[in-house]
Amino acid sequence: MPKAFITDIDGTLTDERRRLSTEVVDEMRRILDDGIPIILASGNTLCFLDAFSHMIGTDGTVIAENGGVYRLGYLGRKQIAGNQEICRAAYEKIVAELQPKGDELRLFSPKYRESDIAFSRDAPTEIIKDILKDMPVNVIDTGFAIHLQIPDITKGAAFEKLAELMGLTPADFLVAGDSVNDVSMLKLGGISIAPANASPEAKQAADMVMDKTYGEGTADALRKYF
Repeated sequence: MPKAFITDIDGTLTDERRRLSTEVVDEMRRILDDGIPIILASGNTLCFLDAFSHMIGTDGTVIAENGGVYRLGYLGRKQIAGNQEICRAAYEKIVAELQPKGDELRLFSPKYRESDIAFSRDAPTEIIKDILKDMPVNVIDTGFAIHLQIPDITKGAAFEKLAELMGLTPADFLVAGDSVNDVSMLKLGGISIAPANASPEAKQAADMVMDKTYGEGTADALRKYF
């Protein structure tokens, strides 16, 4: 049996409308009560993850901004990787090139981000990648937002660091994720699963693709492995 669990949130614990599965919450609380630690890993901000962690009942060990921010426990020192200045310059180049109208390409939580830039999916990813082809920035389309992050900042890199701080290795974990930004951590886990709604990249990286979609698929994985 795995010693710990790390999971993405949107599309893995929620549905396509970001509605949280109560079934998977019940399973997460069950394994927490059995002493299994959980890491929450998301493209969202640290303040969002703090609130989410409290509501689920985890100890506040989280990966935010796709690996750009991570922390061991609520009282742990916040670690910030990446270079937001470069990401912001890249976003400004996109805006100058595409001349968005209204709320197109709107920024998500700009006041609370410390490493990456995230904005609405109002332009094809390939066009954005072409605009930024000469800049040291990765373009990540999670299916919920487009993120700009400098190279080598990933959920997987933060996962390795947190596992070490916990006295574990990535091989000790069950890993769950549904999107391209989860591939780096799916490849590291001792066992990795993707719900049936997952992207082709996530499905290929996972050891098992569940029969059910979204949080219900992840809940089945928790019942199977814990």
